[in-house]
Amino acid sequence: MTAQAPSIVLGCIADDFTGATDLANNLVRAGMRVVQTIGVPQAPLAADVDAVVVALKSRTIPPAEAVAQSLDALRWLQAQGARQIYFKYCSTFDSTPAGNIGPVTEALMDALQCDFTIATPAFPDNKRTVFKGYLFVGDVLLDESGMQNHPLTPMTDANLVRVLQAQTRRKVGLIDHVAVAQGAEAVGARIAQLRSEGVAIAIVDAVSNDDLLRLGPALAAMPLVTAGSGVAIGLPANFGIAPSSTASALPAAGGLRAVVSGSCSLATNRQVADFVAAGRPALALDPLQLAAGGDAVGQALAWAGPLLPEGPVLIYSTAEPSAVKSVQGRLGVEEAGAMVERALAAIARGLVERGVRQLVVAGGETSGACVQALGIAQLQIGGQIDPGVPWCHAASAAAGGAGLHIALKSGNFGSDDFFSKAFGALR
Repeated sequence: MTAQAPSIVLGCIADDFTGATDLANNLVRAGMRVVQTIGVPQAPLAADVDAVVVALKSRTIPPAEAVAQSLDALRWLQAQGARQIYFKYCSTFDSTPAGNIGPVTEALMDALQCDFTIATPAFPDNKRTVFKGYLFVGDVLLDESGMQNHPLTPMTDANLVRVLQAQTRRKVGLIDHVAVAQGAEAVGARIAQLRSEGVAIAIVDAVSNDDLLRLGPALAAMPLVTAGSGVAIGLPANFGIAPSSTASALPAAGGLRAVVSGSCSLATNRQVADFVAAGRPALALDPLQLAAGGDAVGQALAWAGPLLPEGPVLIYSTAEPSAVKSVQGRLGVEEAGAMVERALAAIARGLVERGVRQLVVAGGETSGACVQALGIAQLQIGGQIDPGVPWCHAASAAAGGAGLHIALKSGNFGSDDFFSKAFGALR
């Protein structure tokens, strides 16, 4: 008798690599066995897991390309038996007026013949909350949080109904905190009301994990859910899955340790400063030196070589917003970002070739470039370091096919001492 191919209950499409691990982390915490793929696999699923997160690098590419990649991922997930689809974007709702959150959501709705879905980036564990349709980062509105200075997707409006409506032909509405606080039945009634008014996508308020857990049952029959990673905590129970420590088990860790950082977020700036203040070895890359054609990659690896046996080293291109804008002004926004990504990816590969087997990568775009340079096709998701950031395990071509522990950190996530404490969380 031929063995039956594994079948998953939840199929997820993430628009960047750190966002994918963020989502996978919350699913694992809720008891799901999760694999993250790098891009759309070319073969059927082999692992016996409950959920698969397909990590794309589609957040800032042209909308038509993001739609095409997302539909490709959808088709693969459907072929694996996925019963519900989850489109995951950043908890700061990163997008431009052209997309890509709106266009991808609409394309997935069309493909699934879905006439209604929700949208919420709420992730209270990381201080991302939605109230009356407005997104807060900590105690301030999104457009006062530093995200207004994002080099690729500056967020200058905290009203998510307005932000999403600018990107979609479908009518956008709101499921407010009053309905969410009353539970799944009230949310269902609000959805019915919105449908009668011609609304097809609803921003959902959530200011606590309790809100997300109350929301979960109301989404059980929804073919498509779109959200940040927070909503994930309320979905596994819909499939009869409960938290379990075995879901996050990884192989034992060993080897040298390093951090590569390309994020310019306020949180990552603080993490770099904390690492440096602790007296740990850190090297800053100069984008203008890279542009001049110098061998910054070789110099960075030569610097790191003798220091690696003593503990983790940090190589970073993190900078203040004013410095980022200065470099962009000279080189152009896209070229400045791509140039740094290429350099950090080459450095990450060189570090792994030199024996690094515990690697932290900060920044969504940087993580995508590094994972591809390392020849990683699939990640097993392990335990959480900080909300939204788990350790993962993967086979890496740069490590000669050996196992590598890697953490892909969104620029905005993690405590100030994240770079120092991450390695202590690995066993």
